[in-house]
Amino acid sequence: MVKNVDGAVEQITEAVMSWEGVSSRPHRFGGIEFRFGKRELGHLHGSYLLDIPFPMKLRNELVGSHRAEPHHILPESGWVSFNIRKEGDVKEAIQLLKLSLELARKQYQEKSVDIQTKH
Repeated sequence: MVKNVDGAVEQITEAVMSWEGVSSRPHRFGGIEFRFGKRELGHLHGSYLLDIPFPMKLRNELVGSHRAEPHHILPESGWVSFNIRKEGDVKEAIQLLKLSLELARKQYQEKSVDIQTKH
């Protein structure tokens, strides 16, 4: 049985949308998707499940430390799933999305520097 944490979607959305450069839109499989430019930071399925893409090395660290689980559909991919079961999980979900944003910003900066050095 899936248990929703009251206000989880609103709390997560409010936090994530306060970050510079982040946008949201409906996710193609339902729920809400958060983006930084063209890169997806992660998406919520209701108020009970968050999916986030990470590089495999970081994904393995997060799964190994029990901060996240292998993705519920694509367990061998870099995606992780995070179940929101209690109020404290909302803060952890926000932290995982913040980690995804930090990686996206780093990749964007590296790409910008790479483009500038080629001109």
